Amino acid sequence: MDLMRKLFITVAIIALSAQCTFSADVWANDLRRMFTRNSAIIYEINLRTFGAQDTNKNGIIDFDDAEESGTFLNAIPKLSELAQKGINTIHVMPITPVGKTKALGSAGSLYAASSFNTLNPQLASKESALSINAQARKFIDEAHKHGIRVIIDLPSCGSYDLYMQRPELFVKDKSGQPVVPADWTDVRLLNAGTETAVNRDVYNLYKEFVDMVISLGADGIRADVATNKPAKFWKDLIDYSRTKDHQFMWLAEASESWTTPVSEYAVFTPYDKLLEAGFDGYYGSYFNLKNYKTGRELTNQILATNANLKKFTEPKAVIGSFTTHDEMSPILINGEKFSEMIIWLNATLPLNSYFVDGFDTGDNYIYLWANKEAFKTFTDDDYYFVHRGKIDIFNFSRQPGGKSTDLMKTFVIANQVKREFSKIINNGQFVPLKTSAPSVFAYAVSYGGKSIVVMGNLNFRNNVDTTVYIPKLDSKNVVLPVMINNIPVAEKGAFKTTLNSGETQVLVINDLEIK
Repeated sequence: MDLMRKLFITVAIIALSAQCTFSADVWANDLRRMFTRNSAIIYEINLRTFGAQDTNKNGIIDFDDAEESGTFLNAIPKLSELAQKGINTIHVMPITPVGKTKALGSAGSLYAASSFNTLNPQLASKESALSINAQARKFIDEAHKHGIRVIIDLPSCGSYDLYMQRPELFVKDKSGQPVVPADWTDVRLLNAGTETAVNRDVYNLYKEFVDMVISLGADGIRADVATNKPAKFWKDLIDYSRTKDHQFMWLAEASESWTTPVSEYAVFTPYDKLLEAGFDGYYGSYFNLKNYKTGRELTNQILATNANLKKFTEPKAVIGSFTTHDEMSPILINGEKFSEMIIWLNATLPLNSYFVDGFDTGDNYIYLWANKEAFKTFTDDDYYFVHRGKIDIFNFSRQPGGKSTDLMKTFVIANQVKREFSKIINNGQFVPLKTSAPSVFAYAVSYGGKSIVVMGNLNFRNNVDTTVYIPKLDSKNVVLPVMINNIPVAEKGAFKTTLNSGETQVLVINDLEIK
């Protein structure tokens, strides 16, 4: 590691240690405002694994050996670690009870909700006399004390158990059977109605969920597969939540890339109609990065996303959906360099940073017991079902985490850079830059006489020599290297540099505003 990079790491760590503390006694939700200003650094966690105590290190929680799965309470000690990494928001995957019939995995999928107005008993600590609601409230209060906002996941569908209890809530096919959406065999499609006739029974189910999470102190909701409910359904629900908390934030799992319903029996509401209905943001299409071979593909996506957001009178935003729990670990796609690229794109683009638990240390989410017969099951599934290379949401399993200390250092630095240069990133003009190599992307974000310049090589096999053309640049400009391996050579109107395979370089030009 070169001296400049070591120096920058030291500066970043010192700055992080000086962060101010918060008190839950004076907490006021500001998530909606922060999110629409692209200032959220979001970390997605599965509470069932986040604080799991896998003492024998076999990857599975052995309750018979006194090991403990993740709970609201054993998650609390890890909050300070998140704050030190620069995280200011957590997206908590569903905390509702899970179905056990026609289930997937030995614990059941987090997204197969069997109730929408109670909490998952799997998340309660048996060592505490507090009620499960009090334990959840304590967890959220402690997050607030660390300056961390809390988004709670709202499942899109109901479990088969819920269908058996309340069949009137569900869509039926032509033969009168409940509809299985897409290939999600453990859930059934809720009947939310249409734009002209919202199903008030399902609406009230979701309204009870909103009441519950607001009573616990949550700051926002992420709506799972928001596209499969009418815009009118969401507008009424979002408007209702804002009567309780005007700063309550809503994030839609929706994208320009998703254009078809999850079933022939399902409605489909596109992302723009969801934003019009009141959602503050959506997923966008940055998960397509894994398919891009040319820099132009990435910069075109950025331009398209920025243009989409400008269509709305109220401020809207997007998350850095480069990696989510539905995406395979970037380590398995293009190695650690791909993770670094994702980190720097999150830090320097006008969006809300988004990461999955374990990403920052390079977890590949490979579980050796995957799809084998379970030693013990709590559902009617006798196998450890998993999605290869994705965080486990189906079993009582280990904490996410890898072994890459270098990746963690980069993660901490980049989050600090996002905060330090937030005025430029959030207010500046995004300018795509021409390059001499097709696999290289380059862009600048400029504001107040300064520019952040980012260059990256989407060729993960070969090094590339490239020229990045920057109008009005000359060798006299003051250039601060933030993340580099090879120092670019500044000349009149361009940088010349060598980008290693998959390398991302970040520079700050202190005396040039690129337009």
